[in-house]
Amino acid sequence: MSDEVRVRLDLSYDGAGFSGWARQAGGRRTVQGEIEDALRTVTRSGGTTYELTVAGRTDAGVHARGQVAHVDLPREVWAEHHTKLLKRLAGRLPRDVRVWALREAPPGFDARFSAIWRRYAYRVTDNPGGVDPLLRGHVLWHDWPLDVDAMRTAARGLLGEHDFAAYCKKREGATTIRTLQELSLERGGDGIITATVRADAFCHNMVRSLIGALLFVGDGHRPPDWPGKVLAAGVRDSAVHVVRPHGLTLEEVGYPADEQLAARSREARNKRTLPTARCC
Repeated sequence: MSDEVRVRLDLSYDGAGFSGWARQAGGRRTVQGEIEDALRTVTRSGGTTYELTVAGRTDAGVHARGQVAHVDLPREVWAEHHTKLLKRLAGRLPRDVRVWALREAPPGFDARFSAIWRRYAYRVTDNPGGVDPLLRGHVLWHDWPLDVDAMRTAARGLLGEHDFAAYCKKREGATTIRTLQELSLERGGDGIITATVRADAFCHNMVRSLIGALLFVGDGHRPPDWPGKVLAAGVRDSAVHVVRPHGLTLEEVGYPADEQLAARSREARNKRTLPTARCC
């Protein structure tokens, strides 16, 4: 039997006051830092920090409703604290981050590599009067009228497995091949347009860049086939703006059945390539 227990955490946070998820040097406030500090305090672990692994590392200002992380705790620490850990964390954490569930993870579970999809929502309004003050921290104001049907047409050309280099901030040694499973847009009765974006994984700035391209179509600055042409070109286009982070929320992370977790984790660690076209 292992001397550690892998614990799954389900959590949410308002990203406005954070410099992103990942702990940073220099004292910047991060979600990971707040939770790890709280864990160390409530488990009375002294100088020991139990490091969190997260399903999706959100940028500064991005929110999460359905984030998932895991942490490996010594078995004796989990045995001593698990029944009261959730309530103690609620008393220690700041009000802009909450842990909703803590449970021993099934064998093979990895919050990052076992995930089969992440679902984000980006919310924007084109109301000429601006954003409801009560929603201003979660909805972008776009001061041009938006044609949602044109945006939907453009979105269809982006679905599937592609190299999204044109919509990602390149990171050394990292692939930009992703499978975009859903990119849908709905205007609610309140006029707010919600873009739902689901993929097996996302590269840096991908969602906010895709939304930036669709907004350019929606307000008539570009035709509906333009985002697809940018994708096919495979290079960053200066006309694709990375929209502001506050309209973006990580809504949910999907995982396979327990018996498939380990296999999915192994598969996700492999660097992806696109199929090569064959001739003759």
